[in-house]
Amino acid sequence: MSIDRRAVIEDISFGGRTAEDESDHLARYFVETEQWRKVWSDEVDIVFAPKGGGKSAIYSMLVSREEALFSRNVILVPGENPTGATAFASIQTAPPTTETEFVRIWQLYFLVLVVEELERYGVTSEKLKAVRRALGSIGLTDAIKVRRTIVTRVRDVITRWFNPESIETSMTVVDPSTGSPIDFAAKITFDEPNAAQSAAGVVSVDQLYEDVNEVLEGQVFKVWLMLDRLDVAFTASPELEANALRALFRVYKLLEPLKNIRMKIFLRTDIWAEITAGGFRETSHITRDMTLQWSKANLLQLITQRLIQSSKLAAALDVDPDAAVGTAVAQQELFHRVFPKQVDAGTRKPATFDWCMSRTEDGKSTAAPRELIHLFTVVRDRQLGRFDTGEASLPDDLYFEAQSFREAHPEVSETRLQKTIYPEYPWLRDWLEALRGQRTLHDLASLRALWACDRSVAEERVRRLVDVGFFESLGPVANRTYKVPFLYRPALDMIQGAAEGVKARSGEDDEEALFEDAAEVEALPDMGV
Repeated sequence: MSIDRRAVIEDISFGGRTAEDESDHLARYFVETEQWRKVWSDEVDIVFAPKGGGKSAIYSMLVSREEALFSRNVILVPGENPTGATAFASIQTAPPTTETEFVRIWQLYFLVLVVEELERYGVTSEKLKAVRRALGSIGLTDAIKVRRTIVTRVRDVITRWFNPESIETSMTVVDPSTGSPIDFAAKITFDEPNAAQSAAGVVSVDQLYEDVNEVLEGQVFKVWLMLDRLDVAFTASPELEANALRALFRVYKLLEPLKNIRMKIFLRTDIWAEITAGGFRETSHITRDMTLQWSKANLLQLITQRLIQSSKLAAALDVDPDAAVGTAVAQQELFHRVFPKQVDAGTRKPATFDWCMSRTEDGKSTAAPRELIHLFTVVRDRQLGRFDTGEASLPDDLYFEAQSFREAHPEVSETRLQKTIYPEYPWLRDWLEALRGQRTLHDLASLRALWACDRSVAEERVRRLVDVGFFESLGPVANRTYKVPFLYRPALDMIQGAAEGVKARSGEDDEEALFEDAAEVEALPDMGV
């Protein structure tokens, strides 16, 4: 039977670059790793991952399984909008001036969210009603439903009515349902109430959390406060981001003793590194954390799991979809039946999957799922384009050509530079553009010459570029060199090789060993893929 390979390729989808882009289909090919199991089993509160490393996929899967979690008496409370404008947009324009103010914003914001969600699920008790009345006393009434409105109202309450010592006060706010002014006597303090305040019914925020925790314990519920998209929530300045996130982790430590209220924070590793670079005492006390790591085997499973979702491909190969990805050996066999053995022919050239990993790894040798998925998606598009132009020349037993991989890599490189690096680190643009058209291996001297700056400035720039994974640092400190990974080379029109003078200064005689593809991937385990 003749197989229409173009129709098969059209039926293949590797998914979107982000978890948000593929939320409707993520459940079909989500890989349930041991790391996922730890989150699902409530063994982990904080998930760190590089950009595109899969943390948002785990977050999205948790949200999609809200009913299953509720059957385990777990109530999910997302702290951020899943898509669109961030709930913290109002803070971007007029940011809090101190970390303490941010701590208070987080505390009240989370408290309102939890109370709202418990009421939505029909959880009732006198203590919960008392917490609601206390929030109402400072203008945080039960009419607030939209997260960005809650943030704005919380910020306004803290700014206008709580001085650093937090006192009981009176205020007038407008009832959103009637437009009429309402007088309130504040019944909340951020410190322990004194005798007079206690007599007047004032309670601390800490006490309100303890009351909610007691309500949850009595009704055998747990709340998971979920926070993702923190990389887009506070983009106005690095200082704003640092203040907000350091305050968030302080609140995490404050709430940790409450066993029925769990915070689940999903954060990028580079952002965590930035906010803790100057020292952060809370770091040593954070134990329920995990950093997502993707091995070569994990990534192969991820790609083949998505590949076999094509019913037309499964029929053409005459395989059972579950069996085709049931073991590592089966995944390798499936990959070999669809893709060419190598992208570039030669005994020292890598196998196709190794080539893909080397083209999507950053300077920290991290191959994130996002770039790998993007690469295979573009490979698919390029192969279809080659059919359209009549250029396709496929062996009878394969579905993709090596040339489609070579054509796809520059687009992935350009997207990474223009849609990730430049938007998120705009201050790096001038430094990187100075490297356009240059060689791919540098040392401090060659970089100083390109940037026309003194040594200390160059050292700081190099440090930041290594931190974000643009440079790979090589060799001992005395002769350190910095290599631009394949991921960024096409986007900057870079030329493979060492900059002038680098070879002499570093003492590296075997220049070929620095740049051959075989050397680039020799550290990867040989799985025959």
